[in-house]
Order: sequence, then structure tokens, then C-alpha cells
Amino acid sequence: MQIHHIKRQFPRQRQKLVGRGGKRGTTSGRGTKGQRARSGHRIRPEIRDVIKRLPKLRGHMSLFAPNLVVAVTLRDIARHFTTGEIVSPTTLAKKRLVSAATLRRGEVKIIGGTKLGVALTVQGCLITPAARQIIEKAGGQYVK
Repeated sequence: MQIHHIKRQFPRQRQKLVGRGGKRGTTSGRGTKGQRARSGHRIRPEIRDVIKRLPKLRGHMSLFAPNLVVAVTLRDIARHFTTGEIVSPTTLAKKRLVSAATLRRGEVKIIGGTKLGVALTVQGCLITPAARQIIEKAGGQYVK
């Protein structure tokens, strides 16, 4: 056997090349320009920028203020309720017309806009004058 017949048992491990120029030249694996290319760079965590993405509210209102009013139409009520039933914020939440989380934050207002074919009793909700008229014309009543 001669030296030129000897073969490696394992192939040679090559070092990974960094950056554009091969070894450690030019950008040295840091891309080009900017804060991330500088030594000792520290970028503000993204979670701190969440406040910038929240909607701007007028005055001193809070996102969690309890002055939220959710509107429910008579058309939706007519689909889910039958004659003689009581329409209240809790029954609206049970029939999933209003979320329970919304009820904790605000009130429910019933708005008109359609004829009502069932006589209902509405209590504990805000109501528009037009909706009240439609409910009373259908044989229902509004109780504060």
C-alpha cells in the first residue's frame, strides 16, 4: 500500500462560512447597516409596543368602562323568542344574542326596524321609542 491509496474513514468537516465574503470579512454575518448590525445592539421587546396598537379613545374613557350599550334588533328577537316569553338581558344571553361578558360591562338596547309577529314582555333593557311602539302594537308590553 502506498500513501496515495490511503482514504479517510470520515469525510472532512468543513467550517460554516459566515457573511458574504467568506470567513469573517465585510458584514461578518450581520447583514448590512442598522441597529442589528452594530455591536451591543439592544432592541426593545415587541410587547412594549402593544400600547401603540390599542385604539385611541376620546376623553378619559377606558376600554373597560361600564358604559357600553349593545344593540339587539327586533328581527333577531322575533327569530329566537315565542309568544308570551320575557325578553331580558339574561334571556338574551341564554339565547346567545348577547354575550355574557358584554352584560357585565354594559346594557342592552332593543331597536326596532321591523314588524313583530309575537307578543313579548320586555324588561330590564333600554328600548327605542319606535321599538316600544312596535312591541305594544303586537300585543306585548315594556316593563322598566
